Amino acid sequence: MNNKVNWTLDNTHSEIAFKVKHMMISTVTGHFEDFQATAKSDDENFTNANFEFTAKTASINTKNEDRDTHLKSDDFFSAEKFPEMKFVSKTFDGEKLVGDLTIKDVTKEVTLDAELNGVAVDPYGQTKAGFEITGEISRKDFGLTWSAVTEAGSIVVSDKVKMVVDVQFTKEA
Repeated sequence: MNNKVNWTLDNTHSEIAFKVKHMMISTVTGHFEDFQATAKSDDENFTNANFEFTAKTASINTKNEDRDTHLKSDDFFSAEKFPEMKFVSKTFDGEKLVGDLTIKDVTKEVTLDAELNGVAVDPYGQTKAGFEITGEISRKDFGLTWSAVTEAGSIVVSDKVKMVVDVQFTKEA
């Protein structure tokens, strides 16, 4: 029987970011500061590996306190009621990462582009694996439905949210 290789997240070399159009003319970037991830793989090419990510919704940071407070409110993440968002993979073929994303009380299957940037041994003898994961979701699919329109008729916050996840895993001994 083949033993799975366990990988834990190296938080200091990882980030979960998202980008949303604001008034359709500029892009706001935000991050989740508090997140965890694990991977289990058969080998170092990660095909058919299992991934799990969680992020604390109250850790959202867009570098604007008023906006962050609004994003934590019931208009968006309802961070007090739903403190965590979660992704659990179903399949990974080396390019496409398919899994269930849960935000608030809504779970939907999403397909993300996932690129294994490589596997390397660091100066301390630890094996590291780096991934760049990108994708786009509709925030309204997950109950993040707040909307407003400017006087000129522009939508204040786009429905489309781009996710940019850069993660580095450390192979467990």
